[in-house]
Formats: sequence, C-alpha cells, structure tokens
Amino acid sequence: TEAMTMGDRIVVMKGGFVQQIDTPQNLYETPCNKFVAGFLGSPQMNFIDAVLIYRDGQYVVQFGSDDTKLSKGMKSEVILPQSKVTPDLEHYIDKEVILGIRPENIHDEPQYLANATTGIVKTTVEITELMGAETYLYLDFEGVKMTARVSPKSTARPQDEIDVVFDAEYIHLFDKETEKTIIN
Repeated sequence: TEAMTMGDRIVVMKGGFVQQIDTPQNLYETPCNKFVAGFLGSPQMNFIDAVLIYRDGQYVVQFGSDDTKLSKGMKSEVILPQSKVTPDLEHYIDKEVILGIRPENIHDEPQYLANATTGIVKTTVEITELMGAETYLYLDFEGVKMTARVSPKSTARPQDEIDVVFDAEYIHLFDKETEKTIIN
C-alpha cells in the first residue's frame, strides 16, 4: 500500500522474478497477470472460474453450475462490452478462463439491478462490515468467496440471498493455465 501512495513506478516480483513494472494506477487497472491483479487493491480482486463462449455475435463469460438460476431466471454470465473485445478472445472460445472483478465493481443497489441485462449473480451474504463511507459484503457464490464494496446504505444482512451485478466494463479475464491477462 505504501508503494502505491509514494512510488512513481513499482516493481511487482514473485519468486525472485519481475512480474510487472509500471505506475501504481496502471498496475491496478491493467495487471499483466492474476498474481499482480490480486496483489494490488484492498480488498483484493475476486476470481471465479469461468468459460468464454461466443453467442449471437457477442463474447459471453459464463460461470457457476448448470443449475444456477437467478431471480430473473438466467444463468450467471457477463456479456463483454465491445470496448473489451480484442482479436485474442477468439483463441479462448469454449475454453476455461478466470474472471476477475474488483470489489468496487460489484453492485447491490436497486438501480443497478433494475437496469442490468448481464452480470447478475445470486449470492449469499455471509458477513457485512460497515467501514463508514462504504460497506464490505462478504459473499458466497457456489462456494466461491467474494467481497463487494457497496454503499453504506445497503440493506443486505448476513444469511440474505441477494443478487449483485458485476460491472462488465471492469471485468478482467485471465488464461486458466498461464494466469496471464487476456483482457483488462
């Protein structure tokens, strides 16, 4: 955390090897791999195993079990916005990937849920932690633990089953085998 506030450039190392050298903001927004993505940020980025598919001219990240049903009757998935589409995505169609989403890009506010057409995820609230200007929701999605940073006005309480929305503009994808970044 000190390096992010004091440094102009940061070197992130793992096992004696340089992973990425960049400005604090670039490391946070465009990590080169899953390690760097999880290293920066508090709470750290959430990671979920997923599959990338191509449907009706759109790239879709699907996750969760086949019987996952949301209150709107959909499987958990995020349609990637056009701004996220790169030529490299074609190589990952029908392959396992890792979806990354930062806590501040998971929303439980009614206006997000009402307008969401993608990225809706049914979770169970395990713990809520009021931090003053924000609340951390510690969530369970089919055994995967996630953290959301939401408004302190959130009405979520422990044991509640709630829908949250992943903001598709801030999705990260990582190669399942190499853990290198596919998209930021």
